[in-house]
Amino acid sequence: MSIKTTVAGLLAATMLAGASSAHAETLRLLTWGSYAPEELIQKFEAEYPDIDVEVTFSNNEEMIAKLRATGGAGFDLAQPSHDRIYAAQLEYNIYKPLDLSKINTDVMQPKLLDGVKANTTIDGEVYAVPHQWGTSGLMADKSKAPDVKGWGDLCDPKYKGKTSMRLKRTILLGTAFAMGDNPFEAYSDLEKYQSILDKVADKLIACKDNIKAYWNSGDDLSAMMLSGEIVASETWDSTAYKLYAQNKNIVFVPPATGALAWIDTFAIPRKGKADDAAYKWINFVLRPENVSIMSASTGAIASVKGAKDLLPADKKAAVNAAFTDADIDNLKFFANIPPGVEDMEGRTLEKIKAATGG
Repeated sequence: MSIKTTVAGLLAATMLAGASSAHAETLRLLTWGSYAPEELIQKFEAEYPDIDVEVTFSNNEEMIAKLRATGGAGFDLAQPSHDRIYAAQLEYNIYKPLDLSKINTDVMQPKLLDGVKANTTIDGEVYAVPHQWGTSGLMADKSKAPDVKGWGDLCDPKYKGKTSMRLKRTILLGTAFAMGDNPFEAYSDLEKYQSILDKVADKLIACKDNIKAYWNSGDDLSAMMLSGEIVASETWDSTAYKLYAQNKNIVFVPPATGALAWIDTFAIPRKGKADDAAYKWINFVLRPENVSIMSASTGAIASVKGAKDLLPADKKAAVNAAFTDADIDNLKFFANIPPGVEDMEGRTLEKIKAATGG
């Protein structure tokens, strides 16, 4: 009798465990390195104990590659930049339309929301909403390089051997603007865009003696700036903000032609299995108290109204030191990337790397 009871008890426990496991849901995030701070994950899982958060850190190129390889399977929420969705969706069909009625869009800055919707609407369906935004531009130690104001200043002979840049598409675009071209307008004429890229390549190859080193990560760049090895660089604004907290001479400089502005978004992969959990996460991280936690991790500004006031005090001071209202009005938001453009930019970057050892 006791043996039967024990067996029955074990069977019941197994069935309960199975039921509990079946009830649990996993939210699989495909996101950037700082966009899922452990503090927020724990807070979310405490509020939604039936949801486990699983995070895969990535970048724009990898997100597209991963979702393309699976036809949009394997993840429930992705965070590509706003200019990396339209063409990828048309080519690979990796996302599903959003149900905006399930997202608290009223808290978002209208300019950012409208901009992302315009960039990611296909056949009347919206595929993304904004999350965090920031810019790429310049960083300078004003005690050593007070005259840095534009992309071209990284190649000024008076800073020979004392500047840096990352050999990615941002420096191609910034240099194009500095040379008087608008690369985004040229996207509609790829022959014209190639001619711009050729000029940019020549400029950046000629600039190689000015470059102390080509940086690959924010840590590389931070070390060079703090040590004084370099006095100016192309950078993400968030990196400059972090350094400003350690050295008030190191500031973000919006280039005279306009800082390049990106918006990272929320998008749901086409074969995601946890849409409700994804919408819960989106609304959760848009709450003011959670925006502060997120921005402390990312160094970027949230898409919500009043986001600047929700920044940690040190980052708020850094933003104020960097941007005037005129600088913000002069932002150049990354345009949608048409098919073929990234291949062209990739070949140009390889040409520059081969010639500079970058």
